Amino acid sequence: MDRRRFLSIGALAPLAGLIGCEGREPLLRVSGITWVGFEPLFLAREWKLLPPDRVRLIDSPSNTNTLMQLAAGEVEAATLTLDEFILARAGGIPVRAALIFDTSRGADVLMSRPDITTVEQLAGKRVGVEETAAGALMLRRSLETAGLIPKDVTRVPLLGGEHLAAYRSGQVDALISYEPNATRLEAVGAHRLHDSSAFPGLIVDVLAVHERAIDRQPRTLALLLKAHFEALGVLRANPGRAHETIAPHLGLTTEETHRAFQGIELFDLRKNQEWLDPPARPFQEVAGEVAGIMLVNALIDEIPRFDSVTTARFLPEGP
Repeated sequence: MDRRRFLSIGALAPLAGLIGCEGREPLLRVSGITWVGFEPLFLAREWKLLPPDRVRLIDSPSNTNTLMQLAAGEVEAATLTLDEFILARAGGIPVRAALIFDTSRGADVLMSRPDITTVEQLAGKRVGVEETAAGALMLRRSLETAGLIPKDVTRVPLLGGEHLAAYRSGQVDALISYEPNATRLEAVGAHRLHDSSAFPGLIVDVLAVHERAIDRQPRTLALLLKAHFEALGVLRANPGRAHETIAPHLGLTTEETHRAFQGIELFDLRKNQEWLDPPARPFQEVAGEVAGIMLVNALIDEIPRFDSVTTARFLPEGP
């Protein structure tokens, strides 16, 4: 089934779990993949900052699966890349961005086999890439450095959780990947040809919240964001302690976890206010650029409007 049509149908499905006792909000279900930028939320869960009877974080195997869970009404909120957020809106799912997690500054990576030492050598090779705007952006920008275009390589569609197996089996010569998968690929011999530090600010991760949850679970959403920023505060004040806790979830060593975090910029409360408070110009500018890339790659049929798609309502109050 066409994914855009699936999303439109899924948007009509009722959200389960919204019926609760008077005065008590129903359980808030949040889906997300394993990605360094989302780790403060999972850190909050590990440190018991999120009451399990109010918030359930669901580990998703891929970005696509996360998006489908949101479309089917299986979750009320999801951690998405900005292009996935745009795809959800274009598919008729009424979600709003309630939190900006991070922007990638090197954590999205073009990995290759050891015998491929330059981007030029990718001509005619098989490159694994997820069918998202973030994947298309990484592939296009990386190839441009060598005067190549996407048609110069053979694209192999892969989900994030398939990267390591595809590399080991010889299915691909190179991969558009991200942390922690990039570090796992490095451990089996792959090396880095190019990364998102060449175009900071374009690959952005957000918390997408269904509008019905905004109406019916406002206190729980505020609790979720408060826990996120508390965990983020510990991560910045005591990174050693935080990385030790995070490492098992990422499947990395503590040292590898520390390096993985060097490739992203985590957004603090002030920056979230800048991006989410009306008129939310930084968000609208970046979203417009990403949507243009999606349109060129036929991921959406038209560029949607981006006014009134963010909310700063659930951000904690500043100092």
